[in-house]
Amino acid sequence: MFFYISKILGFLISPMVWVFALLIWSFITKIESKAKKLRIVALSLLYICSNSFFVDELFRWYEPAPPDFDYSKKYTGAIVLGGIGSIDMRLQKIDFRHSVDRLLQPLPLVYTKNVEKIIFTGGSGSIESPEKKEALFVKKYLRSINFPDSSIIIEYNSKNTYENAIFTKRIIDSLNSNGNYLLVTSAYHMPRSLAVFKKAGYKNLTPFITNKLSGPRRFTFDHLLIPNSEALFSLNYLLHEWVGYFVYKLKGYA
Repeated sequence: MFFYISKILGFLISPMVWVFALLIWSFITKIESKAKKLRIVALSLLYICSNSFFVDELFRWYEPAPPDFDYSKKYTGAIVLGGIGSIDMRLQKIDFRHSVDRLLQPLPLVYTKNVEKIIFTGGSGSIESPEKKEALFVKKYLRSINFPDSSIIIEYNSKNTYENAIFTKRIIDSLNSNGNYLLVTSAYHMPRSLAVFKKAGYKNLTPFITNKLSGPRRFTFDHLLIPNSEALFSLNYLLHEWVGYFVYKLKGYA
């Protein structure tokens, strides 16, 4: 039930849903003055939510700064959180998206012997396609580039961050592996992920931040004033993350 509720909330918090709801309301109402105000609010909301400077500042405020990585330290594993692509069942492969940085950044650490194993956790986050288990396709991809099987462990039943933490811990506990671990995920996702994993009982966990969405502060004309669809797209991630963190707190997961 929680999984389905989270999907519904993810839809309802989208700025585009708010904009369209306001516009529809403006056409339904028979009061012309009210209709005009609703359209102004809808367009203003659309402009603000697609403003690159505004969205970038929100990310800068929320995303933790990546710490300097200590290359002299060794880690038993790097726990990589899923959500890095979509599954093409016809071609039986994974199509990577921007969050693939979660997978790419820790891979070299295996070759430099800083990390013993990659532990990829991610099943299907889709209600209509539960068979699209991401970790299975990630392992298939890694095999195709000759990444050693001995250096990859997968967990493919989790549907969300909470289950990432719980199911992965079961695997680690079954291996009696109590060393140091990296937690690898996107910068905007790290605050919730780290809180959830610590609440689940992980010890000696070091955050390893990837694909930071906030860039250098800019005051150029286009960044300050021109609407940008990418900013609107990115804001959806951040709003989803805030709602997720709030719900996880209520549920006692974080």
